[in-house]
Amino acid sequence: MSTSAIRPVRFTKCLLLALAAVATLVVVFLALIALTDGAGSGLAAWLATLGVGAVLAAWRGRGRTWPARLAPFVPVLVAAALTVAICIPTVPTARRYPPALPFVATQHWSLTTGSRVAVYHYPPANSGARHSVPFVYLGGGPVRGISELDHRFLQLLARQGYDVYAYEQAGGGRSDLLPMSQYTISRSVRDLAAFVDRLDKGKVDVLGFSSGGVVLTRGLADPGVAARLHRAIIAEPGPMDGPTAHITGHKGRESARGLAPAMSGPRSTNVPRYAVAFGLMRLGFLTPETGLIGQAEGDNAFTAADLGSDTASAYCARDAHRIPAEDNAQNFSFSPAASLRVQQTVKDSPSIASQLRRSRIPAMLMIAECSSQVRQWATAVLANDPAIQRTQYMPGVGHHMWNGLDDNNGRAAAVITAFLQDEPAPLPNSPTRDEIPTFLRDRK
Repeated sequence: MSTSAIRPVRFTKCLLLALAAVATLVVVFLALIALTDGAGSGLAAWLATLGVGAVLAAWRGRGRTWPARLAPFVPVLVAAALTVAICIPTVPTARRYPPALPFVATQHWSLTTGSRVAVYHYPPANSGARHSVPFVYLGGGPVRGISELDHRFLQLLARQGYDVYAYEQAGGGRSDLLPMSQYTISRSVRDLAAFVDRLDKGKVDVLGFSSGGVVLTRGLADPGVAARLHRAIIAEPGPMDGPTAHITGHKGRESARGLAPAMSGPRSTNVPRYAVAFGLMRLGFLTPETGLIGQAEGDNAFTAADLGSDTASAYCARDAHRIPAEDNAQNFSFSPAASLRVQQTVKDSPSIASQLRRSRIPAMLMIAECSSQVRQWATAVLANDPAIQRTQYMPGVGHHMWNGLDDNNGRAAAVITAFLQDEPAPLPNSPTRDEIPTFLRDRK
């Protein structure tokens, strides 16, 4: 082979070896990030990787002339340049709370649990009948701000004469953060009781949606919390305890996941630091308490677009190309680390079935036709709570049942108000407790 032909082969071989060295060092860095739980904003892993790479480069360069000795250090420097971005914050590391909403005042209440939560109050409309029992809304998340879409639904209930209160659970929206170790499902239940006490208006009606439905269900299983409740509406609940969380089963009718256009807007996951942090947390390689990014920084970085197909999964397939804007960028708030922490405490919790079977608070269950939730999460509540008086299977809607499309808000409000006023249900009572096996078998 001629010299002119040998040179490109040698160059290609050296380039491939260099790229392999860079890739190996990046993998070592990510492994050390996981092993150190991101200590020191990732700098511990970065310095260790740099040190290992430098030692190996010096070993490979032994016996060479000085210019040639430097060549093995090039992949080390490239890998260091690629990975150092993961150690550098690109958003403020102190919590940047959403600005005030223009249509409702934000109050901040300090609860006896130590939580300081953002509270929103929609007084009953001046005209028509007023309802004496306060109405409290527990949103989903678990640790997320209340969306403008939900605020509009709460305003609708207030116009129908309800005295509506909502609060963002600790760490969500405009509520103050907690130390990461204090985000537990038990704390959320205690906060509900403390909120009702702080409201100081007697027993309350509560609507718990999604993870808020989990908080409400567990509150019904706790006699001390249940004593503060007048009526309970459990809408599209997540798993109520560890055994339920480990159930695998089918979901509702087809959702818009995979069918809707990709959400527009900036994504934190396009930034290497947050792509690595949120990705490794979701995979379980980093704990919610990770030293890679702080709770406040993660909250500031996370955007609505980062939810991706999760938002689409809350709508029916037929609505894939008309999913409404649930929120605006200024009001959106989601705490990924705190939410994972709360979800893990649910998974780790023992069964509450025996306690729930002693519940006597009148309750209603709402299930969406195109639900993205495992059906057994809802039917487990129905099977074990003898005080559930009616189940309302909501046709034509996904997980986010009051979504502003068509007459969905009005239909959801009609179901809720009929139950609260002990009036005939707008929809059939289905499935009943006895119909659960058929409901699951038919994959409705």
